[in-house]
Parts: sequence; structure tokens; C-alpha cells
Amino acid sequence: MNKVSRLSLPVLALGIASLLLACSKGKVDEEKTAELIQPVARVEMAAPAPVAESTGPKSAEDIVAQVCSACHGTGAAGAPKIGDKAAWAPRIAQGMDTLVQHALQGKGAMPAKGGNPALSDDEVKAAVALLVKQAK
Repeated sequence: MNKVSRLSLPVLALGIASLLLACSKGKVDEEKTAELIQPVARVEMAAPAPVAESTGPKSAEDIVAQVCSACHGTGAAGAPKIGDKAAWAPRIAQGMDTLVQHALQGKGAMPAKGGNPALSDDEVKAAVALLVKQAK
């Protein structure tokens, strides 16, 4: 390196430092800065909604409408549709005890008690009986 370039580097560095110092002397708008660096999203963990008190056993019709129809109404995940005689026939042939056990414990994509653990075994059994009745 020649003498000029050796002197140029420190002078250039001093100039950049002076420029940065001059820029930082301006008053910083803290409120605007805080607004500009806000995250794009926030995650808040809320307490789960309280579970409504049960007023007694639900009817089979209510259970089928509120729980079973989520999949059996649409055929989601291969669930036999409500009233589809052809789809239900091989299942009905297995017998009510087997159908009730599958509904209580889950089978394939179907979770135990249709995903509603608050249902009693008798409520599930009544819902299965209604589904079978609608498929005959």
C-alpha cells in the first residue's frame, strides 16, 4: 500500500464515525420506534371455556346431530353416511355389541365416543342404535 491509501483508511473511518455520531444526535421518537418494531402477531393462551353442566342424559337424536353427524353426515374419513344402507350393511352384520364397542373405544379415524368423552356409555349406545335404525 502506498502512503496515501494508508492515510485514507483512518480518515475514511473517522468520517463514517463522525457521520454516525451526527445522525444519532437527532432526537429519537421512542413511541414511533416501538410502533415500528412490534411483532406481526401475538399468541395468547386463554383458559378453556367452562364446560356446561349436564342437565341429564342427551337424547340419541341430539348426540347424532351434535357429535356423530360431523363425520357420518358428510362421510368424512370414510365414515358411513347416515342412512346409507349399503355402507352400513356390513357393519350392522357385525352385530350391535361390536358397533357399540367401536363407538365407545374408537375405530380407524373415529375417536372414542365420537370425540366427546363426556358422553356416557348409554348415550353412545343409544346414538349407535339410532344410526343403525336409520340405515335399515
